[in-house]
Amino acid sequence: MPEWNRNDTPEGEAAAPPSKSERKRQMLALQTMGESLVNLSDKKLAQIPINDEQLLLAITECRQIRSHSARKRQLQFIGKLMRSVDPAPIERALQTMHEARQNNAEAFHQLEQLRDDILAQGPGGVELAMGRWPQADRQQLRQLVLQHQREQQRSKPPAASRKLFGYLRELQALYGETD
Repeated sequence: MPEWNRNDTPEGEAAAPPSKSERKRQMLALQTMGESLVNLSDKKLAQIPINDEQLLLAITECRQIRSHSARKRQLQFIGKLMRSVDPAPIERALQTMHEARQNNAEAFHQLEQLRDDILAQGPGGVELAMGRWPQADRQQLRQLVLQHQREQQRSKPPAASRKLFGYLRELQALYGETD
């Protein structure tokens, strides 16, 4: 009598092939990855390690299709082509791009918060930026904060707030985070 392993298949026999549902999930995952590739800019797509010329051509063609049903068929075709390539490097490259986008968004929100904190504290808030970037121009920061206060008093658009944010982005690009 054969021994049974945890998957209820006799020892020595090959494991059962994936079920139809599992194969369909895998195909849909490849199709979704293909759609992600279609939605990338040319510059970003060039960073993805795709060695299959037919797949690159299908992606380029899909970008030009405007009909919903034709686009859906083209995406299915891209999913089919994806089955013949190793998706792991493509998936890693897409994940790296996604993480970089998240990090950029997080840094953007942190700068917005810093700007809001500086403006909320008034002229004393300049020290928040000076503590982070000692090389910053204290006078320029102070002038932007005072200009913001005048704009608020006169109910004008927040031009100084935008200028302050731009200056903070410039400081971050030049000197990085020192927190």
